[in-house]
Amino acid sequence: MRRLALVLLVTTACGYRVVAPVSELPGGLSSVHVPVFTNQTSEPGAEAFFTQALRENYLRAGRLGGAEAPGRIEGVLLSVASFPLVTPSPNRLPNYRFQATVKLTLVKNGVALNTVQVTGGEDYPPGADVLSSETNRGTALRRLSESLMREGAERLATGW
Repeated sequence: MRRLALVLLVTTACGYRVVAPVSELPGGLSSVHVPVFTNQTSEPGAEAFFTQALRENYLRAGRLGGAEAPGRIEGVLLSVASFPLVTPSPNRLPNYRFQATVKLTLVKNGVALNTVQVTGGEDYPPGADVLSSETNRGTALRRLSESLMREGAERLATGW
């Protein structure tokens, strides 16, 4: 019995808790609205992937609000590029990399509380034909948007 009490005391006293990465918002905000990002690239429709990925982060944390929410996150897709990577062997097809940069600004009552810029890349293999190559490219764009928006949301929340 003493051993059980000691284990309970140690595990509850450490202050460890499991929370969603974006469960806290700066500036006393309880929720945020995430309108569709501005796309300043030549990649049509790419803003939809990034907007949706950020919305899902806040939805999971219970912090996504509608247009009447006290905060708003404005996103701008600054750059998107897809290019082949150098391969060490002439017999191998090159892999490709999808790279993007996004700027996020957390706004409360018309005042910017925090702005972050995130950049990252995602590699993808070539396909056997054009259709499978485009499928791989789209999958890479989706994975990249999810990882970049997770990082962006965390950085907005922490002020980093």
